[in-house]
Amino acid sequence: MQQKISLRVLPSEAADEASLLNIVAKACAVKPTEITGYNILKKSIDARSRSQVWVNLTLQAFINEPFQPHALLPLHLQDVHGATKKVVVIGAGPAGLFAAIRLIELGIQPIVLERGKDVRSRRRDLAAMNKEGIVNGESNYCFGEGGAGTYSDGKLYTRSNKRGDIQRILSILVHFGAAEKILYEAHPHIGTNKLPHIMVAMREKIIACGGQVRFEKKVTDFIIADDTCSGVVIADGERIDADAVILATGHSARDIFYLFHQKKIAIEFKPFALGVRIEHPQTLIDSIQYHAPQRGEHLPPASYSLVQQVEQKGVFSFCMCPGGIIAPAATAPGEIVVNGWSPSKRNNPFANSGMVVTAEYADLQDLQELKRFIKERELPKGKELLGLHFQQMVEQQAFVAGGGGLVAPAQRMEDFVNNKATASLPDCSYLPGIAPADLRSVLPAFIHKSLQGGFKEFGKKMRGYLTNEAVVVATESRTSSPVRIPRDAETLQHPQIANLYPCGEGAGYAGGIVSAAMDGERVAALIAAQ
Repeated sequence: MQQKISLRVLPSEAADEASLLNIVAKACAVKPTEITGYNILKKSIDARSRSQVWVNLTLQAFINEPFQPHALLPLHLQDVHGATKKVVVIGAGPAGLFAAIRLIELGIQPIVLERGKDVRSRRRDLAAMNKEGIVNGESNYCFGEGGAGTYSDGKLYTRSNKRGDIQRILSILVHFGAAEKILYEAHPHIGTNKLPHIMVAMREKIIACGGQVRFEKKVTDFIIADDTCSGVVIADGERIDADAVILATGHSARDIFYLFHQKKIAIEFKPFALGVRIEHPQTLIDSIQYHAPQRGEHLPPASYSLVQQVEQKGVFSFCMCPGGIIAPAATAPGEIVVNGWSPSKRNNPFANSGMVVTAEYADLQDLQELKRFIKERELPKGKELLGLHFQQMVEQQAFVAGGGGLVAPAQRMEDFVNNKATASLPDCSYLPGIAPADLRSVLPAFIHKSLQGGFKEFGKKMRGYLTNEAVVVATESRTSSPVRIPRDAETLQHPQIANLYPCGEGAGYAGGIVSAAMDGERVAALIAAQ
């Protein structure tokens, strides 16, 4: 017999197999010896009570019958070495890799073209960013095998329940090496230290099945005739023909947006969010969230999620990283971009989170500093590129304020709120270093004032959050793409160009690893159906 039960247990009980077995047996009204095993279906932390933190569990218990471990959804990979249909996939991020896996399941050969390097080679360029402040425009935290997700934490939480099968995506990640706990945790997380191995395993399987994965192959043009895309041209001049092209380039491939603009292929302005990354001591966040001076040994480092309307502007936390590190995520020299990540154990002494403000077209269209920026640099004009230019402007202002290299401008949190100069900064996990700066010189007024108001409200929601122990680091600007590449709602092809499939976060149809992966699978399945 099997029985599904829901439990609320102490963290110490959840961590001890013998204690939990007795609790499961009691809930099922049987002896512990009659329980042959159980699978955890859901697990979450409940810290709402100020007197006690609980762990909520949903379990499938096996009673007096053989235990069956949790079964992964099967992968039906085919041999596509001799496939008659070929699809070029531009980008080896989550959207591109999951599209490739799905194409193989459907008997189509994927040719994955990645402008950056494989994960091992990519590490050298990341080290140069962290230690020397040198940016390789083709190999960095955004470009390379696995895309921006590989070295950016591996959070798997998504609200995109209607976009695809979330459990299938998680199951595939487990198939390629992720821990099984991601299948049941409320906010699953892989960890930056684990993700590279998973990306390599996916690449090796794609190649073993007959697909191709080619690195340092930057796509510079599309082969288009009679409004139909039949392949791509890469930087060295090679032409690659295909039955369809999946565009999964990520949110930072600005050259692709410029290429579309130059070729008069429709793109659109897309609202996005921009702001800062804020870092607190993890012990402070733990004490606030767990209502205790110290975090218990059986509890994970605490996280938070905050949102506030400030004069009709949305201010919200983004990509919160408990026990994490702030990383440089610029994709070109002369820019400062910060992002956050955590290792699987989340055991670093700091907690960081993006704190961003929604940027709409109405916020930007009359922004005088943006008009000057576009004019001085002779950038291409048009509503569709306004968000992209705004993003570049703020990143370049951050670079100037930081003083050069990849040193980031920063301010203590209370000083930021009170427009007060910061004389000295606290320790910070950002390896290239931080320098005191008045962030009003970096952030446009509507962003700066909204963040000030948001921080004041967050300090009321989380007593102790608004503190000069925290440091505000600029600028968090790659939350999502500032451009949308349109596609037909039924065919998922670009409305002007047949056989060209915009996909994932860079095209404006996803926001994170799981939603990008689901979108990649969706596009691949539709290509096969057509």
